[in-house]
Amino acid sequence: MAKTRPGKRDLDSYTIRGTNKVVRAGDCVLMKSSESDKRPYVARVEKIEADTGGNIIVKVRWYYRPEEASGGRRQFHGAKELFLSDHYDTQSANTIEEKCIVHSFKDYTKLEDVGAEDYYSRFEYKAGTKEFTPDRVAVYCKCEMPYNPDDLMIQCDDCKDWFHPGCVKMTTAQAKQLSNYLCDECSAEQDGKDSPSQVACKRRRT
Repeated sequence: MAKTRPGKRDLDSYTIRGTNKVVRAGDCVLMKSSESDKRPYVARVEKIEADTGGNIIVKVRWYYRPEEASGGRRQFHGAKELFLSDHYDTQSANTIEEKCIVHSFKDYTKLEDVGAEDYYSRFEYKAGTKEFTPDRVAVYCKCEMPYNPDDLMIQCDDCKDWFHPGCVKMTTAQAKQLSNYLCDECSAEQDGKDSPSQVACKRRRT
């Protein structure tokens, strides 16, 4: 834990102005951008302090959106995806607009409903070296892309792999109506024999 500087005292919590919502170290928050046309920044509160003048200061660790990191936003990045960076900063607590939740990728994909306050992170990002951890993740479909939880995918019951409807020459509407599905490779191996298959939806609403 960071040491408290002379003239400052540690606080256990901070109540967001105009609300009854309490922020504590470890909570994730939305912080107002200095540019009015930009979305709020997302950060994890590491420490809360008060100075001798009564000003409340928060030490934060920033989350980056894909478009803010090296490489930019890619097809597999979900709308609510964030990268936990190694970029620490100190800000006035008055810039905190709202609390939010940054889930693990696994927990996010299990949500029944995704609210405005829900985000997820599966990568850490080193802002100085522009490196990601982990540097690789599982890929799916013919396009060999990581999973985007916003996209519908269909599963072949034989090989258990997942496919984007567009990659198997199918519309989203057609995919939603399927009662069974075999991918081209498994269908060929079956040599025309019927095989029970299933379609499953891997999609999150934002």
